[in-house]
Amino acid sequence: QVQLVESGGGLVQAGGSLRLSCAASGRTFSSYAMAWFRQAPGKEREFVAAISWSGGGTYYADSVKGRFTISRDNAKNTVYLQMNSLKPEDTAGYYCAAGGIVVTKVGEYDYWGQGTQVTVSS
Repeated sequence: QVQLVESGGGLVQAGGSLRLSCAASGRTFSSYAMAWFRQAPGKEREFVAAISWSGGGTYYADSVKGRFTISRDNAKNTVYLQMNSLKPEDTAGYYCAAGGIVVTKVGEYDYWGQGTQVTVSS
């Protein structure tokens, strides 16, 4: 079992930055691929970024490539999402997820956090 708790969301102006954190419980954190998804009101949950268990592989949605950076610290059981040059269309609830392999599909991840809200004002 892995429990995930996100933090770091908030209200920011367009062009600003936020760093999300996802703290995981359990001693097997380093064996999981981790990902961030987001969901805006009335829309489906969508892939944002993912990172392999070692941190050696990272993957991004085209919409955030060059602006967001995913990283992890296995010693701290934490995965991060650094978000720069934020846009109003980035407004959503952001969720971290843990799974066996790095994929972009929601259904392939085994564990989910409760989410943290990011609101970008224009």
